Amino acid sequence: MRIVLLGAPGSGKGTQAKLLADKHAIPQVSTGDLLRAAVAAGTNLGRRAKAAMDAGELVSDEIVLGIIRDRVREPDAANGFIMDGFPRNLAQARALDRMLDDLGQPIDTALLLDVDFDILMQRLTGRRTCRECGQMYNVYTSPPKQEGICDRCGGELLHRDDDNEDTISKRLKVYEEQTQPLGRYYEDQGKLARISGEGEIDEIFGRLEAVLAG
Repeated sequence: MRIVLLGAPGSGKGTQAKLLADKHAIPQVSTGDLLRAAVAAGTNLGRRAKAAMDAGELVSDEIVLGIIRDRVREPDAANGFIMDGFPRNLAQARALDRMLDDLGQPIDTALLLDVDFDILMQRLTGRRTCRECGQMYNVYTSPPKQEGICDRCGGELLHRDDDNEDTISKRLKVYEEQTQPLGRYYEDQGKLARISGEGEIDEIFGRLEAVLAG
């Protein structure tokens, strides 16, 4: 079960990827997490990634793909994996396909979480994160019992500076221009399944599971 999980910022990819990974005992391959781990471990690719980041540059696709290659060759990925956050554009998707084909681990399914624009804005602008324990809330859909205070530990809830309408609109525009075409790319391969990403987390997970079982 080798899956690419697609969706706009705020579509719930990370949450659903974790649920799928836990249910099927396969790793969630998050490029952000992998890069941080490689930098912390001081691997060759990690040092190259750190040099790029320290210079204020984007980490090259070559480095990211190298880190992904190392990850999916680990024993726990033998039965599959879930790609979360990569690819972000057509060039990356093609390069990922070539690399995975070389390893004999091609993508089986691309799951696209569809969420209405207004709901994405509500999810993203309403996000609050506990300074102390990292617990997440949404002032519209899952607010804390006491405004600004974490239910779990009593810590202060923070609103990220980039969770504002102007910044979010720009992020969604980049997604629309660069990442949305991946739907057609995987559809042309006969691998795409579109799933409504609206509703309760468990409901969305049930839809994903139904597609995978289908």
